[in-house]
Amino acid sequence: MLDTVLIKMNTTNKNLVFNILTILLFGVNSIFAQSIKYSSFQPGEIWKDNNGIHINAHGGGILYQKGTYYWYGEHKIEGKAGNAAHVGVHCYSSKDLYNWKDEGISLSVVNDTASDIQKGCTLERPKVIYNAKTKKYVMWFHIEKKGKGYKYAHSGVAVSAKPTGPFKFIGSVRSNPGHWPINVLPIHKQPVSDYVKKTYFPGGGFPGNIDTLNILGKFFDEGQMERDMTLFVDDDGKAYHIYASEYNATLQIAQLSDDYTTHNGRYVRAFAGLFMEAPAIFKHNGLYYIIMSGTTGWLPNPGRAAVAPSIWGPWTETGNPFVDADLETSYHSQSTYILPVAGKKDAFIFMGDRWRPDNAIDGRYVWLPIEFEGDKMVLHWYENWDLSKFNSN
Repeated sequence: MLDTVLIKMNTTNKNLVFNILTILLFGVNSIFAQSIKYSSFQPGEIWKDNNGIHINAHGGGILYQKGTYYWYGEHKIEGKAGNAAHVGVHCYSSKDLYNWKDEGISLSVVNDTASDIQKGCTLERPKVIYNAKTKKYVMWFHIEKKGKGYKYAHSGVAVSAKPTGPFKFIGSVRSNPGHWPINVLPIHKQPVSDYVKKTYFPGGGFPGNIDTLNILGKFFDEGQMERDMTLFVDDDGKAYHIYASEYNATLQIAQLSDDYTTHNGRYVRAFAGLFMEAPAIFKHNGLYYIIMSGTTGWLPNPGRAAVAPSIWGPWTETGNPFVDADLETSYHSQSTYILPVAGKKDAFIFMGDRWRPDNAIDGRYVWLPIEFEGDKMVLHWYENWDLSKFNSN
């Protein structure tokens, strides 16, 4: 009997000691996680949030509001399946751009099979802008229905009263049904090519000139295709939706409605037939700049840049803005957003993603300062840099 009691006591003591050690270890780890402080950017490296977890906001964009930056991006999970949307859009906040607080999921996917944002759908490149008139935060993103490939080519729209959400999904759209672009050509109003009518293009290799195929005209009634995208709010408060369209062959730039939740019928085609995606746009010294990539799937390719006197164009290509070693892969990244740094004149940060399609959650971020040679933007590689880089501006 005594032996049994001693065994029970020893077991209890062991469990007690184990529990105490576990609590202490968890506490130490928590303190360590909270003590991580960054004072610079290290492009391509693991970037941990306030909880000590690698930031999970891929293909994202940033909103600056009342002294705080909000970073929105695709929440990925482990493995190849993690490239689909199993969670939603993650949000982080920061005061200094180096250190980020996890604000949770700002837009969640749902289990409703009738919804465009059903769990397992393709939800890409979320961007958020603030509408001063409605006092609403408006999120746009590229959406493809679950299991349907890339044929749907819509944009999803969601709104919230707070920057961190929750955002309410209000629907998906294609742009400007029943409207021709400002720079429409006579050929676009002619019958659509029989080749286009019967063929689905996965994103390249059109026979002949794209305008002779009249892909624009094919989608005149239902609205134009929308894939990789970004948003831009100009100095006058007017907002624009910039997206890869016409089976990725052409970029379209469309003005949004006053409440930023739909298009207003005014848009242009740019870079027709040049197959560019991943647009990121900004304004500097009265000129509009854009960075894009080619269309090579998950594989990185040489960056492409252009400048224009107006958001509507004409756009003039200025070549690959990446100039150091690995320029042919855009430093192993793809553009996603250009961030103007608050309080610093002529300070812009290129934001890019290093995709890891075999293990989506391990994707990395490449942030670099944008420099200028005359009216041409240039991106040098820096393994470690901070915002003092802009002090000379």
